[in-house]
Parts: sequence; structure tokens; C-alpha cells
Amino acid sequence: MGKEAHIHVIKLPRKIVIGKGVSKQIPQYFKDLELGKNVLLITGPNLIKLYGKEIIQILENGGFNVDYLITKGTNINYLKDLLSRVQNEKYDVIVGFGGGKSIDTAKYIATSLGRPFVSVPTAASHDGIASPFASIKGLERPTSIKVEGPVAIIADTEIIAKAPYRLLASGVGDLIAKFTAVLDWRLAHKLKNEYYGDYAASLALLSAKHVINYASIIRRGTEESVRVVMEALISSGIAMHIAGSSRPASGSEHLFSHALDIVAPKPALHGEQCGVGTIMMAYLHGKNWRKIRKTLREVGAPTTAKELGIDDYYIIKALTIAHKIRPERYTILGESGLTWEAAENLARKTGVID
Repeated sequence: MGKEAHIHVIKLPRKIVIGKGVSKQIPQYFKDLELGKNVLLITGPNLIKLYGKEIIQILENGGFNVDYLITKGTNINYLKDLLSRVQNEKYDVIVGFGGGKSIDTAKYIATSLGRPFVSVPTAASHDGIASPFASIKGLERPTSIKVEGPVAIIADTEIIAKAPYRLLASGVGDLIAKFTAVLDWRLAHKLKNEYYGDYAASLALLSAKHVINYASIIRRGTEESVRVVMEALISSGIAMHIAGSSRPASGSEHLFSHALDIVAPKPALHGEQCGVGTIMMAYLHGKNWRKIRKTLREVGAPTTAKELGIDDYYIIKALTIAHKIRPERYTILGESGLTWEAAENLARKTGVID
């Protein structure tokens, strides 16, 4: 192969712990991984009151020095401001404790400081929990940037099960999206000679199939439901580590969701939008979109514009601009995208709009 040999570096989490009450064991996990004593915990304004102080106490009782930051979002200017406040401190490890905003903020800070990042999710709403990507706002385009993935993921099912059920259903939407993401990746490989990794694709597909098989259990909203979705989300994140890109987890359905974030006055949750996008993109791929819709309905996730709380107009508008979000990422939407008429027909035929 000579000079053309493709060097593929895969960094994976060193420890993944899922279970009831595992947050109480955080000091021991940190000691096992030899992460150092000085911890910066990044969390949200509500979570600091609910669980954050308790987590800080657990760490301090375990012999760690803990500072904490409350994040209010992931706008790049705001994140740079947060970074300037902590960059002269001697932190050994950065912990993201919370939902998407807390985890993405922690990833960005950890990567910028060159420190290990530990993911402690409080909701099973998206696969950013385990991925080497962060969704940052205020950049040229509303997409993810490459960051360091977590060295450890500590998912306390007791805490996560107490989050609103809507977040768990959103996680299912983000997972079912892997069906069309992988189809788009294969298409880009065939038509554009893009690198395609069959193992990473298979792992991502396994995550999607997992939630279809366990939809009735997920619907119960129990700790077992949380474990099913959390394992699949982590598996999807690992697929991105192996692929070296978000390709196995993010395709045309994610582009649709990003486009909705731009045009809709009040977007829904990321996973909810991706789920609806998957229904439509599966139709374009000639796949069984009804099965996808059935699973989303079974777990109580939105399948229509009305259930998303978004006007039909914005669904159609998002479909017509989705291909422009990441022009370098080839999908079923092609390079010229959908016309207004084609977008409207697609949304109507799949029952997304009336």
C-alpha cells in the first residue's frame, strides 16, 4: 500500500459504567483511571440544585478538589468567555454533568485545555453522550465540531429515569436516524468514493435495530428503558469514534433537523426532529418508512409536524435547504436538494403534514 496507506487512529472510552446509583461511585472510578485530584464540573442551572451539589459532595468526600461552572448554552462566543475564565486554573479533569448543553460545553472546554473529559449524562436524549463531536452554536453552520471524546461515561439509570420521558423518546429518534445515516454514507461511498467503514456502519445500525426490538420496554419509562436506550446511544457514539466522523450516525435526517433549527421559530428537540426526518428520508431511499414511524409512535415520539409543534411551512422550507447545511456531505438529497413541490409531496406522502 506504500504511501497511500490510510492511518486510522481510534480513541475509545476507557471505562463505561451504566447502572443504578453508580454516580455515588464516581470517586472510585476516577481513582481507577488515575485522572488526578482537581476537577471542574460543568452542569446546568437546574441540575446544580437537583443533583450537582450532591455529586460535588461525593467527589469532595472522596478526596477531590472540585470547582463548578453553570453553562447557559453552547454559543461559541459564550464558550470562549467560559474558557477564558478557567484556562489559567490547574484542572486535571473536566466533567460534563447534565444534558446536551452541559456535555457539549464540557467537551469543548476539555478539548481546548487538553484535559480528559468524563461524561455523566442525566438524560438519554442524544448520542453526544459518547461521541467525539460537540454541537456548537454561532459558527458558520449549525453542525457539530470534532472534539475529544470521553475517557469515561458514568450513566446513573436512577437519575436518568427521573428526567422527563420526552427526553428518552427523543433519544430513540436520534437512534432510529442511524438507518438513513448509514444509507446516505453508503450512497456517498458509491457515488463519491467517500471512505466507508462497514464495521462502524454495522454498529450504528445495531443501535437503531435495538430500539425497534425493545420499543415496548422503552415505552414503560423505567430504569430498564433507560438502560436499553443508553446502551444504544453509547454504541452509536462508539461507532463515530471508529469511523473517525459522524457519518454512521448523521445523514440527511440530521441535515433536515439542523435546517429546522434555522428556520423554525421554536424548534423541537434534536432527536424528535431527527426521528421525523428519518421517516421522510427512508421514503426517499425506498425503505420501510412505515416501520420507522410505527416504532416512533410506539415509544411516544413525534411523527408529524403538529406533534413537533412546528408549522407545515417550516417543515417544507427545511427540506428545501437541508442539502446546503453541509454541502461536503453527500446524501440522498443530492447536490441540488428538493424543490418546494417535491418537499411538500414527500411530507404529505409520509403523513408528516396533512
